[in-house]
Amino acid sequence: MVFAEGQTSAGAPDRVVVRGAREHNLRGVDVDIPRNALVAFTGVSGSGKSSLAFGTLYAEAQRRYFESVAPYARRLMNQVSPPDVDSVEGLPPAVALPQQRGGGSARSTVGSTSTIANVVRMLFSRVGEYPAGAPMLLAEDFSANTVQGACPNCHGLGRVYEVPESLMVPDASVSIRDGAIAAWPTAWHGKQLRDSLVSLGYDIDIPWREVPAEQRSWLLHTTEKPQVPVYTGRTPAQVRAAVAAGDEPSYMSTFVGVKRYVLDTFANSKSERMREKAAAFMESVVCPDCRGTRLKPDALAVTFEGHDITQIAAMPLRELATLMNTVLGPEWERSRGAVLAPEQVLAARRLAGELGARLAPLSDLGLGYLSLDRQTGTLSGGELQRLRLANQLLAGLFGVVFVLDEPSAGLHPADTEALLGILRGLRDRGNTVFYVEHSLDVIREADWIVDIGPGAGASGGRIVYSGDLDGLKGAEESVTRRYLFDSPDSPRPTIRAPRPRDQRVALDGVVRNNIRGLSVEFPLGCLTAVTGVSGSGKTTLVNQALPDLLRASLSSEVGETTAADEPERGDPMLAVEAAATQGRAVGPADRLKRIVQVSQAPIGRTSRSNVATYTGLFDRIRSLFASTDEARRRRYSASRFSFNLPSGRCPTCKGEGTMEVELLFLPTVQAPCSTCGGRRYNAETLEVEFEGSSIADVLDMSVTAAREKFAGRADVLQHLDALADVGLGYVSLGQPAPELSGGEAQRVKLAAELRRAQQGDTLYLLDEPTSGLHPADSDRLLGHLHDLVDLGNTVILVEHDMRVVAGADWVVDMGPGAGDEGGEIVAQGTPKEVAAVEGSATSAYLRAAVVRLVATGV
Repeated sequence: MVFAEGQTSAGAPDRVVVRGAREHNLRGVDVDIPRNALVAFTGVSGSGKSSLAFGTLYAEAQRRYFESVAPYARRLMNQVSPPDVDSVEGLPPAVALPQQRGGGSARSTVGSTSTIANVVRMLFSRVGEYPAGAPMLLAEDFSANTVQGACPNCHGLGRVYEVPESLMVPDASVSIRDGAIAAWPTAWHGKQLRDSLVSLGYDIDIPWREVPAEQRSWLLHTTEKPQVPVYTGRTPAQVRAAVAAGDEPSYMSTFVGVKRYVLDTFANSKSERMREKAAAFMESVVCPDCRGTRLKPDALAVTFEGHDITQIAAMPLRELATLMNTVLGPEWERSRGAVLAPEQVLAARRLAGELGARLAPLSDLGLGYLSLDRQTGTLSGGELQRLRLANQLLAGLFGVVFVLDEPSAGLHPADTEALLGILRGLRDRGNTVFYVEHSLDVIREADWIVDIGPGAGASGGRIVYSGDLDGLKGAEESVTRRYLFDSPDSPRPTIRAPRPRDQRVALDGVVRNNIRGLSVEFPLGCLTAVTGVSGSGKTTLVNQALPDLLRASLSSEVGETTAADEPERGDPMLAVEAAATQGRAVGPADRLKRIVQVSQAPIGRTSRSNVATYTGLFDRIRSLFASTDEARRRRYSASRFSFNLPSGRCPTCKGEGTMEVELLFLPTVQAPCSTCGGRRYNAETLEVEFEGSSIADVLDMSVTAAREKFAGRADVLQHLDALADVGLGYVSLGQPAPELSGGEAQRVKLAAELRRAQQGDTLYLLDEPTSGLHPADSDRLLGHLHDLVDLGNTVILVEHDMRVVAGADWVVDMGPGAGDEGGEIVAQGTPKEVAAVEGSATSAYLRAAVVRLVATGV
């Protein structure tokens, strides 16, 4: 793959030629990258890998494609901004498969995303077993997303909105006048509705529980909207007398029942705040008509091999593949030949073959435990990316560039070879595969490596090496080289000395998702890694069952629990109903004071939430600015330096820093505010400086730069040091929350916890904390987790990186397979003990990691 010395690259069709790439931290990057190859983009976290692969190459490919599209059509497409680059030559059309957390509507499922559901519906339409006398249904009749197939009551969602009385009236001892009806609006509108009730004959001064049952029911649930006279300034007795006498009212009011008010507000209000408030009084319940199946009765009456279509959709994909293989066998044709017409048998075998072909890559990518009805909103970013990758494989494209973001994320090493097989297949078909990657095993399989760095942020952004794997050995600046090859400057991790394991938390009889009757123990004061293939039950055990049972069984001992995530708000229909955890937890009294869950959920959903505000660092910085002589002279308090308050923020962009510019057929762009130039603050606020820097300058600083700026300020440095310790030195303090990856968001939360005073009584639960981290950053994070444990805390993490697992004190390996083939403890013990267990999907890979550690002489 190495180009011949002196070979010209101008216009060459066998490579992509990049000149002057300056996206984000890239510093005028020039690089030639071969086509029809597996190309790995490597480097420490924040070095500029994604800026080159996605921000430059994919963005440029997309820009060129949209230039060929009609202007009107461009308005309907989601476009990215053109990259900051001088030129890119030889770039084919590109398909991006980024790391996106699960999302989408309640109707988005694995079946719809993979298009496999289309084939299943055709199978039921053409060869399903219909009740006697029933007409044949079309494929659309088996879809909950069409008018023809959807349950008419829930419109194909499987759930309906309910507004329970317990939410509408949380305290029955309060009178209506004193606010018993919590779901009603406040201020004038609420008073109008209460005055209407007086005219309707209600006594609004008695406790709610004493209001006659018939009146309560009508008030809460009526769908009528009667016109009611209102008499302002009169007592209830005077109002009743006026109504009886037919006196002229002050005005006529339209009365709305409580439930109808909540539903109407949620459906029609233009105010997001009002919609969120209404949603707080709503919950979604299983549709009573279809019992959650989402389909009309006629569709549910049709079966195939004894299953209706919802039962087929609930099967693990590997079971569905087995069923399709049965249909393709000769025994099935002989048994069904007497029942089905010859053309139906032919159709069944053709459709079963198509289903088998579509299911195969999903199983190869370790997704056989999923089902077609699994909502995409419940998938991890890695699962969703592999689902899209399987779709692209089936599409049969050639001559394009696939740009992938850490395709091995969330994947057990046992499934990595299948992933590499998929990537090789895309390449061998005549495509180019660019992938940003940290997994050493996946990097080693690349035909070409583009290593970016040498550091992160301002210390990175240039090409350290571009060439084949062997050539990387001579790249002295490359941090990645030190982990791929054994050299004098390679890291020398240490194997942990055995820690006392006399105190433990024991779980018994755990039942949740695919875990059935599990018993397991976790040593306290240790770092425990929970391993297993994707879908084996690791996340269910660590992030769901363990905290649930600890809170239920040890509530008297656990003084505080923290889920370091922003709670989901909005449409309750999109909320996935949480399964109940069964079982019990037993542990030593007074050993755990806090439980902290740190997941990869976003730290915020708007640009007003950023690294500095989430960690509390910004409060310290604003106080420093308020303490300057100039701020005191102007009588500016710390609130003046918040971009969320009118006093200090820019009046034009209201502290956002950007303005949305609609360009019709061109992509809508976020342009810097014309008033503040993107600095968020008004001119008067920016005039106040702390040691030569304005508040906007500080927000633009990286964590590393800010540590130099605030050297000697212990209260600020404790926040900055915590961020640097988890590998976020390259991130700017004002980095908006939506721009952080899942792994970065988790590490921001972890940093916010690490800066707290450690009492040695906290249980930390982490979900793949090394996701998105270069091995060098993983080593530093692991060292910090060891420090937490050495203080007496307990850390339990879900992990696939065997280098990290080998550095744990204790390992719990789950499996043996995924989905209903998992949910059991395969092995537990020290890393060396688990590495020696036969029959574990993890042991061989862990054994290799332990051997490498031992080979270094530690």
